[in-house]
Amino acid sequence: QVQLVESGGGLVQPGERLRLSCAASGFAFSLYTMAWYRQAPGKQRELVAKIYGGGDTNYADSVSGRFTISRDDAEQTVLLQMNSLKPEDTAVYYCTAEFGGYDYWGQGTQVTVSS
Repeated sequence: QVQLVESGGGLVQPGERLRLSCAASGFAFSLYTMAWYRQAPGKQRELVAKIYGGGDTNYADSVSGRFTISRDDAEQTVLLQMNSLKPEDTAVYYCTAEFGGYDYWGQGTQVTVSS
């Protein structure tokens, strides 16, 4: 059974940091491209960051230089380090796995940036 379980969300003030974690199981993790998406209230879901099996990464322009995605294939986890958070980063963040036409999604974790 495929599972993606996100953790690490919460309420922080602008300028602070959070680290999201995604624990994966039930599929050949190392083969999959892992990504974080987010959806803010009233907005479309958007790609935040992606990491390929070889370690290459892509970032949305809005988070480039502030967020870092990483993966540990041995532990089957994906991390999203988020620094210098802004109110516009407030959203539900989803962990995803993509490979060969298959994609899986976690349940999401809420991140709220507010003073």
